[in-house]
This record gives sequence, structure tokens and C-alpha cells, in this order.
Amino acid sequence: MKSDAMIRSDVVAELNFDPAITATDVGVIVKDGVVTLTGHPASHAEKHAIERAVQRVKGVKAIAIEMNVRLAAGYERTDADIAMAVERALEWNVLVPDGRIRPMVENGWVSLIGEVEWAYQRQAAEFAVRNLLGVTGVTNRVLVKPKFTPTDIEQNIRDALQRQADRDASQIKVTVEGGQVSLSGTVRSWAERKAAQGAASAAPGVASVVNHLLVEP
Repeated sequence: MKSDAMIRSDVVAELNFDPAITATDVGVIVKDGVVTLTGHPASHAEKHAIERAVQRVKGVKAIAIEMNVRLAAGYERTDADIAMAVERALEWNVLVPDGRIRPMVENGWVSLIGEVEWAYQRQAAEFAVRNLLGVTGVTNRVLVKPKFTPTDIEQNIRDALQRQADRDASQIKVTVEGGQVSLSGTVRSWAERKAAQGAASAAPGVASVVNHLLVEP
């Protein structure tokens, strides 16, 4: 098992390796495998990249985010400008259904509100606005209205987990209430945890996924 010092060293190395991240802006603290991130990334896109980079590191059990986006000089935009850019980004994304999602912007923070039929549409909307200039954060309040029964959803997810490689599906428990799916159990890495969530999110009728999977390297 990796020590906290080894995990921290690997996290810092991964942050330095990722060209989308300015590693000097990130503070890294590790205790009992839990990584706490501090600092002020220059954009919401960079903050997201930092989180994903840490998840790639073997031995990380959990991540605490204590970072606030601080836009660099010259990158600030008014809420009106951001709202217009968000509307265009949603309109131009072929995966986002027309007229189903409306954005609200306050101090650079974007809230997405509306209803769609598929979870991938909800995710596509967030992805479309995450990297826009001036955005300091995104709250995705888009609801997915499923057209499938909980039994159908659960079976589809179990089948997907069995089909996909690099995962012991028997260690993953799937619980469905309405369109909300809860995953519990253990996986061997953050990559497996993310893949399991992706498989569940992609299943027809899934509105949201609560991921309680524990990483046990």
C-alpha cells in the first residue's frame, strides 16, 4: 500500500504532467489516502482538469475540493456575455435538445435548468458550457424524465457492467429508485469507478447516478 507521501508525490507529478493545469496554483495535502486540493485555478475548465488528474492517481481513496476559481486579468466577462455564450453553446451542440434547457448566470456561475429524456443529454449540456471563457462554476439542475421501469433500468445496467472488461461486476451493487441509480461496493481504481458510473449513466431511463463505490487498490 502506498504511503501518503508517495501518493502526494504521484499527485503532484500528475498535475505537472497535464498541460491543461498550472500545477503551481494547486496545493496538495494527503492524509490516510484522502487528497485535499487547495488553491485558485484560473478557470472552471482547469479546476475540472485538476479533479480528473487526481482521480487518475493510484492509491487515492477520496478527494476534498477546497478550490475557488479566480479568473486571470482580462478573462472576466459580464453575466450577460456569459449567458449569451452559454445559449449559443447549447444551441450548437447536437446532443442537447433544442429549447429544453435554460441557463441562469450569477457572478460567472452557470446554473442549467430544464428537462431532457436521456442522461447523456444532461451531461452534454454541462460539457458544452464548462470550458467557456468567464465561467467560474456550473450547477447542473437539468432533470431527466425516464420512460423505463426501475426493473428495466437495473437489468440494463447489470448487463452493461457484465459486458465491459476490466471490472469485477459481482462487487458492484446496483439500486434503482425511480430514475435514480445508486452504485455501492468496491472497485480497484478510480478509472474503474468512473467507468462503472459511465455505464450506469448511459443506460436508458437513468436520470442520475449516486456513486458510493469505494476504491480499494
